[in-house]
Amino acid sequence: MSSTSLPSALPSALIPARLLFRRATATGALAAGLLLVPVAAASAHVHVTPDTTTAGSYALVTVRVPTESDTASTTKVELTLPTDHPFTYAAVQPVPGWSVQVTDAPLPEPVVVEGTTLTTAPRTITWTAQGGGIAPGQFEQFPVSLGALPAAGTTVELPATQTYSDGSVVAWDQPVPSNGAEPEYPAPSFTTTAAAGDGGHQHGADATAAADSSAGTSGTAGAGMSSGSAGTWLGATGAVLGAAALAVSLLRRRPTAVGQ
Repeated sequence: MSSTSLPSALPSALIPARLLFRRATATGALAAGLLLVPVAAASAHVHVTPDTTTAGSYALVTVRVPTESDTASTTKVELTLPTDHPFTYAAVQPVPGWSVQVTDAPLPEPVVVEGTTLTTAPRTITWTAQGGGIAPGQFEQFPVSLGALPAAGTTVELPATQTYSDGSVVAWDQPVPSNGAEPEYPAPSFTTTAAAGDGGHQHGADATAAADSSAGTSGTAGAGMSSGSAGTWLGATGAVLGAAALAVSLLRRRPTAVGQ
C-alpha cells in the first residue's frame, strides 16, 4: 500500500483530519521526548530537597539516592555536613532495612552560630543497608532534620558518597560553577532564602495601597450604583405605565357579547 504524500503548500482545511492527527501526534511525541530527556538525566543524581529554605529555620531535608549501576546495588550512603556554617542539630528518621549513624567531629576552626561558639558539630550521616540495599533501577529516600539554616543567600552543599555492592564508590562532591553548568557528579545542594518577615514592611505597604485602591474603587462603584438605581427606577415606572396603557387599549377593543 503506497504512502500518502501531501504538498507542503496544501491548505490545512483540505488535509484529511486523520492525517492532521498523525502529524500532531508525532510532533507532540517528539516535544515530550525532548522535555523528558534532561529530567531523566537529572533525576539519576543524588540530590536533596528541603521542605523549607528559610534562614534560621529547621528543615526536613529528603536525600534521594537512585542506583545508577545496571549490575550492583547501593549498600551505603554517607552525607557530609558543612563546616563553614555548621548545623547545631541533625536528626534522622529511621528507614526500614537501613541502619544510620550521625557522627560529630571537631570543626577546622570555631564558628559562632546564633551567638554560640561551636568547636564541634554534626559532620557526617551514614546509612548502611541491612539487606539487599537499593537495587538497579530503584531509589531510596532518607529524611533528615537539619538546623538552623544559615543566612539567606547561602548555598548549602551536602556532598554524598555512594557505595555499591561490587565495591565501587561514587563521590557526589563537585560544586556547581558560577556559569551554572552542571558537573558530572554534582554535590547535592540548596540555597537559603530570607524569612517572610524580612519583607513585611514592604508587604504591609503594598497591602495598604491595595486596600486604599479597593476602597476607592468601591466608592466609585457605589456612586455608579446610585445614579444607575435612579435610571432603573424611572425605567421600571415607564414599563408599568406602558403595561397599564396596553391593558386599557385591549379592554376598549374587546368585542361586546351578543345580547348585551
